[in-house]
Amino acid sequence: MILQPPGQIAFELFDVPVYFYGITMAIAVLACVLTAHFLYKKYYQTPNCVLDFSPYLIIAGMLGARLYYCALNFDYYSVHPAEILDLRQGGLSVHGMIIAGVLALWLIAKIYKTSALKLLDVFACGAILGQAIGRWGNFFNQEAFGTPTDLPLKLFIPIEKRPFSYMDFEHFHPAFLYESILNLVIFIVLVLLLPRLSKKPGLTAGLYLILYSAARIFVEQIRVDSALDINGIPFAQIISAVIIFAAAIFMVILGYVHRNN
Repeated sequence: MILQPPGQIAFELFDVPVYFYGITMAIAVLACVLTAHFLYKKYYQTPNCVLDFSPYLIIAGMLGARLYYCALNFDYYSVHPAEILDLRQGGLSVHGMIIAGVLALWLIAKIYKTSALKLLDVFACGAILGQAIGRWGNFFNQEAFGTPTDLPLKLFIPIEKRPFSYMDFEHFHPAFLYESILNLVIFIVLVLLLPRLSKKPGLTAGLYLILYSAARIFVEQIRVDSALDINGIPFAQIISAVIIFAAAIFMVILGYVHRNN
């Protein structure tokens, strides 16, 4: 089976192109918020403020994802600063979204006087579902693909989108699909564990960070279009390893606190 994107533009509205990437991101954000809203309402007997502050969280997450991506591609955006806020054709980083999202949630929890750990747990479940959906935006943009392959399932990449060293190859590993499937599996695992882990707020969020980061390290191993490499190692793998280490420490400390409460 050969996967071939239909193009980047879905349709035009009043002569303005509407991109598949934007549509996919909108669906992903909606799925994230509604999932977090549902889980928060189901498992926590506290005032449900998820829908109230979600617009602020979405703005913070999108800005963090975009600025992080632009920072990784500083050589380009330092010359084309006018394109920094142009999101129509892609350019969002999950790691930037995670960092900005965690900080925003912590601040929002202080303002709304609610538990930051509970919010992190439900938004961890929502975020990984959103990521599973959002990876399809990379499909429409013909990006986030892996090394050349002749396997039955492969992704066609037009010559103008191929890295210079792979110009002679047409079919590549659909790395975006691999990560989307892994994210969906992680979502199922987190939702199944949440009824038990909800009694110890924060553990679900820590598990999300570890599982997603491990999946990202695996997928980055085959990708050929990583935004930035350091001594041949994709920066996404480096930051993922740091997140795993930090999340593991966070979960150990949190487990100790819960045991003594």
